[in-house]
Amino acid sequence: MNFPEDFLHYVWQFRSFDYSGLHTVAGESLKIINPGLLNKNAGPDFFHAKIEIDGTTWAGNVEIHLRSSDWLKHHHQKNPAYENVILHVVYEHDAEIKRMDQTVLPVLELKNRISADLIKKYENLFLTLTDFPCIAQIGTVDPLIVDSFLARTLIERFELKTNAVIETLNELNGNWEETFYRFMARNFGFKINALPFEMIAKAVPQHIYSKHKNNPYQIEAMVFGAAGFLTDQFEEEYPRKLKAEFAFLRKKYNIEPVEVSVWKFMRMRPQNFPTIRLAQFAALMVKANHLFSKIMEIKEVNDLRILFEKLPVNDYWKTHYHFKKEAPGVNIQIGKDSVDNILLNTVALFLFAYGKYTATQFYISRAIKLLESLPAEENAITGKFRGAGVKIGHAFASQGILQLKKQYCNEKKCLSCGIGIKILKQA
Repeated sequence: MNFPEDFLHYVWQFRSFDYSGLHTVAGESLKIINPGLLNKNAGPDFFHAKIEIDGTTWAGNVEIHLRSSDWLKHHHQKNPAYENVILHVVYEHDAEIKRMDQTVLPVLELKNRISADLIKKYENLFLTLTDFPCIAQIGTVDPLIVDSFLARTLIERFELKTNAVIETLNELNGNWEETFYRFMARNFGFKINALPFEMIAKAVPQHIYSKHKNNPYQIEAMVFGAAGFLTDQFEEEYPRKLKAEFAFLRKKYNIEPVEVSVWKFMRMRPQNFPTIRLAQFAALMVKANHLFSKIMEIKEVNDLRILFEKLPVNDYWKTHYHFKKEAPGVNIQIGKDSVDNILLNTVALFLFAYGKYTATQFYISRAIKLLESLPAEENAITGKFRGAGVKIGHAFASQGILQLKKQYCNEKKCLSCGIGIKILKQA
């Protein structure tokens, strides 16, 4: 017996066993009218079941164990919540079980009713040492079933991310603009520098930039000053001017710079250096105030892209990757892949989160439409699934794949996965 109790839940739920001539271990005839609803919380495993024993119909709950004696090990005999159990389904019957009122609990033993082929399929999934359990079988599953389950995992992923959005929203007293700004700033760090970007967003709230929207130098000074890059002595006019501006603005707004050492440059293409990202971020603050409100109004993907394209980045960065270090021919605009990353991880998320928070399906639908219009992510995980035969045509699917891998494959929850269930059902 090389399987957990969850396997028996699957077997009972989908009646994946030989149920001809069913009888209890006491010899009573047994008919399953309704197996009940799977319960993933405390209490019996299946609620609202209906069975017939020796011609009498019973309605109640079903409890499932590997062995009958597990009832005693789990102390169900002392728990009133189990008094309405009408059938005890076990793989192996090894002990008579009585309810609290001393009536004997009817037992169905499945030991000789589950096919060896089904058990082998299950073991092939769970004992695999590959990147994900069904790597050898997922390509045989109907794409409609795969896509349907990826839609579910995508929603799960965005609902989890929405929790983080709402947590920050509550911290900021319901200010959607500032919440969006915080997450946008973090996204500009592209994982490796996400934390310091978030730190400068906290150091300089968005509404301060709006007061200086007609003075790009002051906005750039606050961004680079808060990031800790204006503490040196400079010979070039541009950084000297930024430093002078920041000295005044720092006192005015009580801005506390982060330590410059928190920024990561190692093993990074110069185009992705945090200094270039900061210059682009400052230019975005110059170009567009109240970003969240604008994004709520824009319906077309191409119009969303325009927000992040052709940013008014200072010409200084055309010849620099860093202060004091010249470099010819620097591309100062955000690349298409980076724009897509922002649209996926911040814009689509906030459309979804706002829709959930306000119970407005319109915004949730816009988020999904945006995901379906963005290219799928290319990474090690999506690459493995593609190699196994899964078609990943857009970001909606790739986000679903990431959630599938994290919450189902890594946790070996094949019996909670629509794809895994289909594989077990296949002949």
